Amino acid sequence: MGNLFVGIDTGTQGVRIGIADETGKIVTIHETKWETEYPRPGWAQQDPMMWWKSIEETFGRCCADLTDEQKQAIVAGTVCATSSTAVPVDDRGTPITNAMMWMDVRSRGVAEEINATKHDRLKHCGYEVSPEWLIPKVVWIKRNEREIYDQSYKIIEQLDWINFKLTGCMAASICNATCKWNYVLSEGGFSRDFFTEIGLEDYEGKLITKVLKIGEEVGTISEDFAKKYGINPNMKIVQGCIDAHMAMFGTNAITASKLAVTMGTSFVHLCLTPERIDVKGIWGPYDSAIIDGSWLLEGGQISAAGLVNWFRKNFHIEGSKDNVYARLMESVKDTDIGAEGVVVLDFFQGNRTPYKDSFAKGVIYGLTMKHTWKHIYRAVLESVAFGTRNIVENFEEQGCRIDKIVACGGVTKDRSWLQIIADVTGRPIVVNKESQAGVLGCCVVAAAQRRYYETFEEAADAMVATSEVIEPDMTANEKYKAVFETYLKLYENLKKMMRDEV
Repeated sequence: MGNLFVGIDTGTQGVRIGIADETGKIVTIHETKWETEYPRPGWAQQDPMMWWKSIEETFGRCCADLTDEQKQAIVAGTVCATSSTAVPVDDRGTPITNAMMWMDVRSRGVAEEINATKHDRLKHCGYEVSPEWLIPKVVWIKRNEREIYDQSYKIIEQLDWINFKLTGCMAASICNATCKWNYVLSEGGFSRDFFTEIGLEDYEGKLITKVLKIGEEVGTISEDFAKKYGINPNMKIVQGCIDAHMAMFGTNAITASKLAVTMGTSFVHLCLTPERIDVKGIWGPYDSAIIDGSWLLEGGQISAAGLVNWFRKNFHIEGSKDNVYARLMESVKDTDIGAEGVVVLDFFQGNRTPYKDSFAKGVIYGLTMKHTWKHIYRAVLESVAFGTRNIVENFEEQGCRIDKIVACGGVTKDRSWLQIIADVTGRPIVVNKESQAGVLGCCVVAAAQRRYYETFEEAADAMVATSEVIEPDMTANEKYKAVFETYLKLYENLKKMMRDEV
């Protein structure tokens, strides 16, 4: 019996748990869905106890697929989770209130105030924080929900809380701390001067200040949890990271010049560079957030596959869900590059990068009486591809070469859309055999650092396998250039108007 490794991928819509062997083969995998509450515009929250109940149920289903021998062969596990999803807890680790989800932007005013300080620490995050991040959220709670703030022993991330439930130990991930908490390893970690200036001078009392690198041990699985499921009582829980960032390990995109893109409801674009690059328009450079000694750069599109769901619902494409998506994918063949003059801006929930404009809005431009829903649908797909190209060009203009895109997520099932993205960006897109890159990435991390493999690179090389490579059609790429220019001009011409309240 070989070693087995557990991956717990905690996303916005639910949890997915898989168990893999040393070759990366997923032995068993199960998923449980959950819902998000939206109590006010810009607010989003979930019940942490719902997370834990779902994790227990899902892990139990996985264990039901294993023999007793396999359960004892589980050596280590890793968790990835949404970020920044903030959980105020008491001194026993019990949530005091609902979690403030990553997409919650009620702290937008706080974020603007932090950015206005122009503190030197901001040079490590593209010169701006986002209201999605933990620090603006903690400051917002301090100002607006003082009773909750005062009752809180700590205000922690979803990842930290799940690790605590599994082990009884509380520690932060360097990935979350660096990307969302303004932690910089090479400058001593946290900056007291920065926190004092933004009104969080008591940060040491409210944040977790014990920061572990990815792959370091958080602790041993709790005795109660091990007994409940009959698993190895010496199983280690090792530090994970943000869910999209974990996909870098699950796609083997942990070396320079590869752009890892998680293609789901939103798109997240991540790449590593060996040297620090001052960037604008994208997030970073983040110091050792993924691999020690490497700098991480991050782009993102808030609206991606979510636009397909929007289109399906609002244009009333009839049929069962599977038939509707098949019909949509087939419809792309009925229209030409550029959708005969229809161009869409994909900013239906604002623009994350490269404009960092929360006021940006979606646009459908160029409609005439000759156009049909098929033209609009193709333009929607092209708009997301243009957004990715805009980010790729932003990377390269600032010194970070992108040779290929390594993709994961639901969009990889849509071959026609992947081809559009490859053609628009002019980059080959690598799709791996295992589509659940978050789960597999967790297993890669769990197996590395001398638990089975010496390094992350060795583990990823052994456990991640390529399924296919979608090559770009450079003739199509040439045709897309003019349409892309229109896409860019639309935003430039409309961005001031987008800030006007309607």
